[in-house]
Amino acid sequence: WIELLSYAHEMPACMYAGAEISDGLFKGWKTFDNDYCRRHSLMAVKQDVKLLNENIIRYTVEKPLAQIAAKHGLKVEDIDWFLPHYSSGFFRDKVAAGLENIGFSIAQEKWFTNLASKGNTGSASIYIILEEFMRTFKLENGQKILCYIPESGRFSTCFMLLEAVEAV
Repeated sequence: WIELLSYAHEMPACMYAGAEISDGLFKGWKTFDNDYCRRHSLMAVKQDVKLLNENIIRYTVEKPLAQIAAKHGLKVEDIDWFLPHYSSGFFRDKVAAGLENIGFSIAQEKWFTNLASKGNTGSASIYIILEEFMRTFKLENGQKILCYIPESGRFSTCFMLLEAVEAV
């Protein structure tokens, strides 16, 4: 299964372009003249790192995985491999802590990431992780792989549960 959850209705955008946030209000570039847009780099991508760091684990690990696990009856002992995408090594321990906070600690030896060798490849990350994982490990029929793909701009996240099957 693949589950994608968004918390954009609960959290403000922490990454945006073509706008400015002033006094808590989001104002698009059309509300400003061209000179103002140029002087304030309104078209540049901006990110509120403080908002991101304070909320990313709660809204991309804890809340969604707790909900998804309940929906599918998923238990940590069902997981043979965990393939997380995170943008920086800074988040690895935070992801582990988030899993622990919801009683879903996955042993580090079950984690596979190629961040150190491939870097943050953005939206292609999970495909690059999966391709390398499949080349690196011989899976047994029935093994389950939990993939985690967060999106920090609007606090959405995707979890996928894949199951190895024998090729026919």
